[in-house]
Amino acid sequence: MEAMKVVKHENFIPINIPTEPIKKERTLVRVLRASCLIPQRYVFAIIGLLGISNAFTMRVSLNIAITQMVNRTKNFTDHIDPDACPSDEMLGIVSNNTKPYAIYDWDEETQGFLLSGFYYGYVTTQVLGGFLAERYGGKWVLGVALLSTALFTFLTPFTIRTGGVTWLFILRVLEGMSEGPAMPSLMNMMARWCPTQERALISAILFGGGQMGNVLGPLLSGLILDGGRDWAYVFYFFGGCGVLWFIFWSVLCFSEPNSHPYISKKELDYLNKSVDKAKSNIKKDPVPWKAILRSPPAWALLAANVGHDWGLYTMISDLPKYSHDVLRFNITTTGILTGLPYIAITTCSFIFGMMSDWCIKNGWHSIKTGRMIYTTIATTGPGVCIILASYAGCNRNAAIVYFILSMGLMGGFYCGMKINTLDLAPNYAGSLTSFVNTTSTIAGIITPYLIGLLTPDSTLVQWRTAFWVCFAVLVFTNIIYCAWTEGEQQWWDDVRRLGYPSGWKHGPIIKEDLTPTTDESEYMELTKKLSSEIN
Repeated sequence: MEAMKVVKHENFIPINIPTEPIKKERTLVRVLRASCLIPQRYVFAIIGLLGISNAFTMRVSLNIAITQMVNRTKNFTDHIDPDACPSDEMLGIVSNNTKPYAIYDWDEETQGFLLSGFYYGYVTTQVLGGFLAERYGGKWVLGVALLSTALFTFLTPFTIRTGGVTWLFILRVLEGMSEGPAMPSLMNMMARWCPTQERALISAILFGGGQMGNVLGPLLSGLILDGGRDWAYVFYFFGGCGVLWFIFWSVLCFSEPNSHPYISKKELDYLNKSVDKAKSNIKKDPVPWKAILRSPPAWALLAANVGHDWGLYTMISDLPKYSHDVLRFNITTTGILTGLPYIAITTCSFIFGMMSDWCIKNGWHSIKTGRMIYTTIATTGPGVCIILASYAGCNRNAAIVYFILSMGLMGGFYCGMKINTLDLAPNYAGSLTSFVNTTSTIAGIITPYLIGLLTPDSTLVQWRTAFWVCFAVLVFTNIIYCAWTEGEQQWWDDVRRLGYPSGWKHGPIIKEDLTPTTDESEYMELTKKLSSEIN
């Protein structure tokens, strides 16, 4: 039975307030708390990094494996390219490698269609993921999302050999649907675990996982496929890693600090004081969609995310093909060189993140200005670099340097627009992320397919056109972002505390409109007095 405490006050009717019985702390919990040398918010960041890394390796595993699955990745008899680069075999760098498991005759358009299949599914479950995370916590939403993606990845070889293109496309859609809730639920957890003054650094750690996955995916795939090995091993390896990660995630991570059984009391107090959250029970309120859809900063964030996704998906989906088909590297070198740009973006994201936090703490610039600066670096810089890479022609060293520099500068996204979601809506971070990702993921659908159409013969000149399109998208979306972005919590994220803006004529956005009146203000003051007496 719960203990009951009767409180009397001259301004109140006596009420019975249930208080939780004091539970004796288990020995195991005390041991775990004492043995945790790393703050739990950074344990969450590290395990989250590994999870996002594995998610990206599973997402891109097909991108490099497909070069060894298809026996006509580039058919040189169909088109003579006067600008064609010499291959490693022609240069005498390596011996000619055979592809004994390349048994599929898929043209460039079909390959682009298959590579975009993931994003058809990815776009459908974002909103659901944000809703589930805000209602039930992000831990299991994220965990189950990546576990199911791992199982589908493991089934990829069987699916291809049984059903060919059709079944593979369906499986890739299912993989995308499984992974869709991952980012909204991650943002939901970040809103509860990331103090404002550490937001850029923890964000760099977590989102660095995506880039680490983009490094390890091509690198390990290239090593696995070296010597003509069966491409199926790529999917078995990354799918198995996903299942292993789920075990660690289940044991070590929790949806929010207050539900963590062995977080230190010092860290718990720190997080409760420094993490912005609504004082009201936000879980009972509906998502304020009509306010979000009328919010210029939300649309600015969407525009920036379109630019980010277009540039990143161009690199993720097609850099392996460009290295293999245009620069004519062999499969092992393709895997290694494709990974180098992602090492650059991971490194730069940490550097930019620490710089951003340091400048904000010291008052060198506001949060809004910082988000604009690093988003501009992450759009304009890469756009210029990929154009320079295309005009480097067959100068392999110059092209790779430009690609590495391009991806390094793209690291500015992760202390720019990527964490702007937490600035605008810490309470509805999952839903805002789902809104942004659902729409911007269209870039993931369009990009591989469009590049397949723009590069039917995969020539240098055709790829140059594709890179100019990418440059235009990056620059245009950044202009929109800088024009309308904000760096402060928006009113609709906690309307009970911040109130409605002047001129709002679209009705209440919460179930109970508690816009303060004289009586309600007095009631809240009396409630505070009651709470202080109870404590």
